[in-house]
Amino acid sequence: MKEFIEYILQYGNLNKQQIDLITSKGTEIRLSKDDYFAEAGKVLKQVGFIIDGIFRICYYNNKGEEITKIFIEENHLLFNLKNAPSTEYIQAATDCKLLVFSNEDWKEISDTIIDWENIIQKITNKSLAQKLERVSPLVSQDATTRYLEFMKKYPTLVNRIPLSYIASYLGITQQSLSRIRKNIR
Repeated sequence: MKEFIEYILQYGNLNKQQIDLITSKGTEIRLSKDDYFAEAGKVLKQVGFIIDGIFRICYYNNKGEEITKIFIEENHLLFNLKNAPSTEYIQAATDCKLLVFSNEDWKEISDTIIDWENIIQKITNKSLAQKLERVSPLVSQDATTRYLEFMKKYPTLVNRIPLSYIASYLGITQQSLSRIRKNIR
């Protein structure tokens, strides 16, 4: 909870009663590697804050191949702005610890804390900017360049998540990724 409060305070001010309200609504949960926080076709019924671990957003293309679109690491929110069924999966790429709020509790926090919407808007804007920077690289780049770009964008992830997820994100096979990694060393 402490991590979440510190995170929120970067974007706005809260008094003790507001912090107590938030603290009373959040629940810490753990997800094991490969567990889903959200599944395609279902409405996400909670908001999550990643305390520890890495998630990936992925989907299946029309050939049934799993495609990793983006990775999300600690100190990020997971939520569905539209409250509509998700078109993608949010899957734990590592063992993860999260703070979760039901959508109802999140709404109560929003209705009670006057500046909450502003705080969340600032967080959303920052996350969208980061997401645009990190979205899977253009396929027009060669695979080595894409991997080097990945290492620049996600310097802490390379040794924390399975190579298969990185290969999926880069749009290459795991064997190709292994060759690239060997040639770079």
